[in-house]
Amino acid sequence: MSAPVKIQYLKGIGPAKAKLFERLEIQTVQDLLHYYPRTYQDRRLNTPPNEYNSGALIVFKGRVLSTQQVPAKSILIFKAILEDEKGHTLECTWFKRRMFRARFDPFGSLKKDFYLHNEVWVIGRKNDRGAMFSNQITVEEYYVAADVLTQLHAGRITPIYGLTEGLTNKQCRQFMYEALQSESLSGEPEILPPFLLKKRQLLSAPQALKAIHFPHSQAELDAARTRLAYEEFLLLATAWGIKRTQTKVLAKDYAYEIKKNLLTPFREQLGFTFTNSQKKVIHEIFNDLLSARPMNRLLQGDVGSGKTVVALCAMLLAVENGYQAVLMAPTEILAEQHFLTFKRILKELPVNVAVLTSSTKTAEKKKILKGLADGTIHILVGTHAVIQDNVQFHNLRLAVIDEQHRFGVKQRSKLKEKTAKLDLLTMTATPIPRTLALAFYGDLDVSTLSELPPGRQPILTECATSKLAYDRVRSEVEKGRQAYIVFPLIEESEKISAKAVTEEFEKLKNVFPQFRLAVLHGQMNQHEKEQVMADFAVHKTDILVATPVIEVGIDVKNATVMVIENAERFGLASLHQLRGRVGRGEHASYCVLVPQHAGSVARERVDIICATRDGFKIGERDMQLRGPGEILGTRQSGELEFKAGDIFKDRVILYQAITDRDELLSADPGLLKPEHALFKRKLQELYQQNWHLIDLS
Repeated sequence: MSAPVKIQYLKGIGPAKAKLFERLEIQTVQDLLHYYPRTYQDRRLNTPPNEYNSGALIVFKGRVLSTQQVPAKSILIFKAILEDEKGHTLECTWFKRRMFRARFDPFGSLKKDFYLHNEVWVIGRKNDRGAMFSNQITVEEYYVAADVLTQLHAGRITPIYGLTEGLTNKQCRQFMYEALQSESLSGEPEILPPFLLKKRQLLSAPQALKAIHFPHSQAELDAARTRLAYEEFLLLATAWGIKRTQTKVLAKDYAYEIKKNLLTPFREQLGFTFTNSQKKVIHEIFNDLLSARPMNRLLQGDVGSGKTVVALCAMLLAVENGYQAVLMAPTEILAEQHFLTFKRILKELPVNVAVLTSSTKTAEKKKILKGLADGTIHILVGTHAVIQDNVQFHNLRLAVIDEQHRFGVKQRSKLKEKTAKLDLLTMTATPIPRTLALAFYGDLDVSTLSELPPGRQPILTECATSKLAYDRVRSEVEKGRQAYIVFPLIEESEKISAKAVTEEFEKLKNVFPQFRLAVLHGQMNQHEKEQVMADFAVHKTDILVATPVIEVGIDVKNATVMVIENAERFGLASLHQLRGRVGRGEHASYCVLVPQHAGSVARERVDIICATRDGFKIGERDMQLRGPGEILGTRQSGELEFKAGDIFKDRVILYQAITDRDELLSADPGLLKPEHALFKRKLQELYQQNWHLIDLS
C-alpha cells in the first residue's frame, strides 16, 4: 500500500481549497475517493420541451439560435433560444439583480459562451412566468458541449455531493475526476477476501470507486453501492464476531449460586406474577450468570414489558451472592426514577440502594463513595457519574445499562474497566429487528420480552387541540380516574423547562379549578419528587403536570389519560415511552398528542404514534427518521456510521455479510492467511485504534 497523498497536491486544489476539504474531514486523495455522492441527478437527455412539467429538472442540449438582454427596472434578464437536433426549441432565462454603478457586465461570461451556433447543455426548471405552455426554463447550470469536462456534469447520471461553503459541485466533480485518474486509485488495495469477491460476484475496489462517482448506468451504480455497502457491513460484522469470540474465552474468577434468600421474598411481595416471556428471559440471564463465562446480553422489550423487574432479579442474585450491582441510566431523570422504583419494590428487603448523579451533593456523594468501597451499598443507580475514576466498588460483578442506545461503545467499555471481570446486561426499549441486532450488537446475546403483562389495556392514541385534550382529561377525572399532562424539555435546559412547566401549571389550575393538581420537574429535590409521586400513586392528586421526568418509573393503574403538549418536539421513542405510563389498569386509556408547529418529519412522528403501538415498528421507523447513529448511541463519535450502506434498504446485503463473516472466521479465526492480511489491517485501523474493541495484534 502506497503512502496517502495529501489532497492539496491534487491538480486544481492547493492549500486554500485543501482547508475547505478539511471541514469535510477530507485530508488525502484517498479520503476524497471515499467521499461518496449524497445523491444523483439523471442528466441524460430526457423530456421534449412541449412535455415539461413545472418544477421538474430539465436537461437540454442545443445550438444557440439567438440571444437577448432584456431591460428591466430592478433585475437584469438574459435570454437565449436553443434548438436541438430534432428541431425542438427552448427559451433559456437568467436573472441577475441590478447592481448600480457596476463596472462589469454581469452576463459577460454568458455572452462569451452563448454565441451563434455554439452547442451547449442547459440544466434548469420550467419557468412559469411566461405563457402556460411556453418552452421556457430558468437555467441553474450550463456547459459548453465542446468542453471535454462537460461529460462530468451533463449527459449522464451526475453525482451531487454534500459540500461546505466555498466549494461547488462542479468543482468537486472535476477534483474527483482528477483523483480517479491518479495513482491513488491504481494503488487502492483490494481488502476483500478473494473467495468472497467471487462468491458474491462483486466489483473490484477500483471499479466500485469509479462507478460510485461516475456511473455509466443505473445498473453500474447499483453494483458499486452493493460492493461498497457489503465491505462496510462485512468489516463491522467481523469486528463484532472477533469481539464475541474473545469475550467467550474469558473465564470468571467468581461464581453465583441461587440461594433464594432475596429472590423468593422479592417475588412474593411483588403483587403480580411474571409473564411467560419474563420467565424465559430471567432463565436465560440466570444461565449466563451461573456459567463460567461473563454475561454479555442485550435485553430488548417494548414499553411496559417489564424489563426493569427482570434486571432487578439479576441484581438481587448478585447481591445474595455477596456482590454489588450497578444500573447506569443516560439521564438524571431516568436514574432517579429507577432509584425510586427500586426503593419502593425493595422496601421490605435488606438491600441498600443508592443513587449517584452529577447533582448529588458533596456530603451525600462522600457517603455513597464510602459505602461502595466498603460494600455496604449493594446496588448503585446512576448516570455516567458511576464511571468516574473516583467511584471504586468493593465487589462489583453485575452492570446493567438502561436505554443502551444513548451510550456510546466507549462509555460501556469504561464501565467494564471498573473490575477485571464483569457480567453485563444492556437494555433497550427501542426493539430492533434481529438482523440489525446482529449488526449493531454483534458481541451480545439477545433476549426479547415479547409480551405485555396481563391486564394492560389498549390505549387509544389521538391527535387533538389542547381544548379537546383537556375535555378528555375532565371527562376521565370526573369518573374518578387520573391524568398526566406533559410539556417538553426546552433547549435541553432543566432550569428553563422547570420554569416553563411551573407557569403552565399555574394556568392549568384555572382550567381545572375543581381538581387537585401537582407539578413535577427535574429541578425539584429528591424528597419533593418522591412526595409528589407518592401522592399521585395514592390518588391524593388528580392531574400530574410534568416534564418528561415521568417517562419511566411511574406505575399508577388509575391513570388513564396522557396529554403530551408540543408533541412534535418529542422523539418517537419518548412519545412511545410516555404513552406507556397509561393503560396499566382495568380501564380504557387515552394518549392525546397536541402538536403546535409540526414540520413534515415531526408530523410523521405524531402520525406513526397514532397509527401503531408496535414497539418494533416504532423503533425501526425512528431509526429511519433519525438515523442509526443517533438511535444506537454512536452519532457523537462517528461509530457505526455507514457511507455507502443503508441498513434498511440493504438488509439483504447486511445478512449476506453476516453469513460470510461466519464462514470467514470459521476458516481463519485469527485472519492469519496471507490473502486476509489487508482485510485484517483495515479492521485494526477501523476498530482496534478507534474503539479498543478488539485485539487483533
